[in-house]
Amino acid sequence: MEGPGDFVSVVKSDLTLFAIPKNFHGHFATIQRNAITSWTRLNPRPEIFLFGDEDGTAEIAGDLGIRHFPEVARNEFNTPMIDDLFRRAEQHATSPMIGYINSDIVLTDEFSLAIDRLRKRHEKFMIVGRRWDVDWDQSLDFSQPGWEDSLRAAARRANVQRPGNYIDYFIFSRGLCDGLLPFALGRFVHDNYLLWMARSRGAALLDISPVVMAIHQNHDYSHSQAFADVRQSPEVRRNRIIAGPWWHLYTIEDATEILREDGTHRSHRHWWLMAKRLWSHPLTIFQLPWLALLWLISLGRSRDVPTEKDLNGSGRTGQGTGPC
Repeated sequence: MEGPGDFVSVVKSDLTLFAIPKNFHGHFATIQRNAITSWTRLNPRPEIFLFGDEDGTAEIAGDLGIRHFPEVARNEFNTPMIDDLFRRAEQHATSPMIGYINSDIVLTDEFSLAIDRLRKRHEKFMIVGRRWDVDWDQSLDFSQPGWEDSLRAAARRANVQRPGNYIDYFIFSRGLCDGLLPFALGRFVHDNYLLWMARSRGAALLDISPVVMAIHQNHDYSHSQAFADVRQSPEVRRNRIIAGPWWHLYTIEDATEILREDGTHRSHRHWWLMAKRLWSHPLTIFQLPWLALLWLISLGRSRDVPTEKDLNGSGRTGQGTGPC
């Protein structure tokens, strides 16, 4: 019987996917193996990197023929830093497109088709999409030809497509994410900042949600602090300071274009959303010049990441747009 690592694409992919899994313990072992194996089944098969030295990462990389890089910079809480993670991924990637993805997201060939439709439309771009949540606790049998349909059917029955502030993958043109700020991975706002950064650098922000069902296998937060505690942690406060003012935090709804079955369509929601956000921050119109100046000053200091002691003395709270 064909095993999960036996599928070989005969076409070289223009995409490198990278991720940093959590420890392969219990339920996380099942859903992460499901997700990562699904990426190896994409046609053409992308180049795939797994980062980090968490339990089980080296083993699954060996099982699936994936490159493993155990070293990645971490902060004092042992949380990976996205500037170093993205830099290392691009350093080792051999493809013109690079993509970070969370390790619990299952992809199917509709993802590859969407990427192929968009990859030559723009010189600089970032591709994102909304996820679908489903309760799933069993290993996927990739030897069965209908595994994709079964999982998609379960996601449709659950009918939980998350809004645009849930951002689980970023596919981008090489060089777009050079020089990232030192955010802690998975501690809010860094994903929203990445979308703003892409647009601020002149890239097209492309939403493939209507044609791609990226499936998130639900899990608890036993790998970390309680979810409510994470939101109040020093790492979240630090990320918010680094991100700067609220207008640096975009969601998938800020996309410049949306891919549908009949082609790409310009999206005009961004300016409506900015007006709505400004309505929630009415003093900004008077504070804008000073806020911009203060952020530029703090940006020069952000390479020296503030310590927990620094944060405890800070009165800034920042703005977050949703879980990562």
